[in-house]
Order: sequence, then C-alpha cells, then structure tokens
Amino acid sequence: MLVSMAKMTGRVGVVLFGLWAGLAVATAQETPAPPAAATQDGAAPNADAAPQDNVKQIKLTEDQVKRFIAAQTDLAAIASKIQAAGDSPDPALQAELEGIAKKHGFGNFSELDDVAANISIVMAGLDSATGNFVDPVEALKKERDDVQKDSSIPEADKKQLLDELTEAIGTTPNLEYKENIEIVKAHKAEIEKALQ
Repeated sequence: MLVSMAKMTGRVGVVLFGLWAGLAVATAQETPAPPAAATQDGAAPNADAAPQDNVKQIKLTEDQVKRFIAAQTDLAAIASKIQAAGDSPDPALQAELEGIAKKHGFGNFSELDDVAANISIVMAGLDSATGNFVDPVEALKKERDDVQKDSSIPEADKKQLLDELTEAIGTTPNLEYKENIEIVKAHKAEIEKALQ
C-alpha cells in the first residue's frame, strides 16, 4: 500500500478537477480567501498540514450533488476550452462557466466549484474495495509511518516517498462535514459515470 493513498487521492483529484483546471485561480481572484487561522469550531489548524488550497468545505445536499452531476455534460462540452485556458480563462469562457452554473441552479461558478471540491474530498476517501470512507489524511499519515519503519526500502527512495507523503498530507483537507459521506456514497456510481 506504499503510495496507494497518494495515488488514489491524485487520481480522484485529476478526474474531478480535470475540467476545472485553472478556473479556481480565476474564481479565487474574485473572492478573497478565508483566513487560515482557525477552523469553524475555533480550533487551530492541524500543525501537520500546510495550507490546503483554500477549499471551502460545505455541508452538501442531495440536490447539490444531483445538479453537479447534471452540469458535467455541459462542462464536458467545453472541456477543450477549459484545458486550453489553463490558469487564465478569458472573460468569455468565465461567462460561459457562470452560465452553466446558473443553468444548473447554482448561484455562480464559485458555488459549483465548492460543491465539486467537497465531492472530491469524499471520493478521495472512499475505499474502492469496501466502499467505506477512510479519512485521507489519517490514511496518508499511517502510510508515512509504515514507509518510515520499512527497512527494505532504499534510503533515497524512502526519502522521496516520505517527502511525497508529507506533501500529500499537507495538501489534503480533513473532512469537516461527515454527513457528506453518505450523500456522495449514494451517488458514487452516477458521479463516476458523469466524469468519464
């Protein structure tokens, strides 16, 4: 299982956000990021973690997940434009994205992006064999500990694996809303099909 969680997290991130490449940057320029000083419950952020790309965690609703799935057809139709735009979508593409979001009942593209990010967090933690949710941060920490203890791994490889796992831990957000797990699990097959 050496880098399985890191690969799984990366695979899910690529699948879910392949169409969103660069668009979060444009949206973030319009909306100031929340301060990272404390979590919603007032606790200090995890000292083991670096800033986590300003993912705004929300409590998902059944309706939001269904609308996200429905929006994928329209987003897939402009996937080549999104990929070509990279980190800087032009105003016309941004307007098209806003239109798609509104067509599917979202207030704006930023809201659709927030729903996508929250779905991604849960999908990254779903075990493909059992379907159970395993907190990705905890799984990565366990994997890092296992690598550290494994004397069969050459030191150079071990250092690289540990660096990659530490980076993955720092960029993988903890799940704030546990109730999102059941909603996403209920639509997992539909989500995967929509993102193919």
